[in-house]
Amino acid sequence: MPSLERAALAVKRVQHRHHRAFADALADLGVSLVQWDTLRHLREHPEASLHELAQLTFQTDQSFGALAARMVDRGLIERVSGPGRAVRHRITAKGERIRKEGERRLEDVRQRSFSGLSAAQVDELTRLLDLVLATPLEPSPVARGAER
Repeated sequence: MPSLERAALAVKRVQHRHHRAFADALADLGVSLVQWDTLRHLREHPEASLHELAQLTFQTDQSFGALAARMVDRGLIERVSGPGRAVRHRITAKGERIRKEGERRLEDVRQRSFSGLSAAQVDELTRLLDLVLATPLEPSPVARGAER
């Protein structure tokens, strides 16, 4: 298997393993990973709009709207008036308690997942992945040629 393919597959496998482990760690808190991620982003971006939260959590506006409604019903977040007709969202005290406990659990998963690496290796991995993410991913000339 070519080196780039192996690297891309390894990144995907780590992401998939983390997703499963995070979901398991959060299950008895009664929140999904996307719901917990919403709580985390609301802590970092108080009064974010539905559209902003959808983007931050990699959801469509429509699917995030349904998720946000369920979270409001459960008392994890609340809607607040914004400028004009804008609706903003804010984490509640209950949501913050769940966010905090979830963070503790997810940090445990991250610690165990990367325990085979030294601190310097984790820093190097982070630096390398940041370089990959900083490189714009323009549409492939092959794909553009297929459109013609």
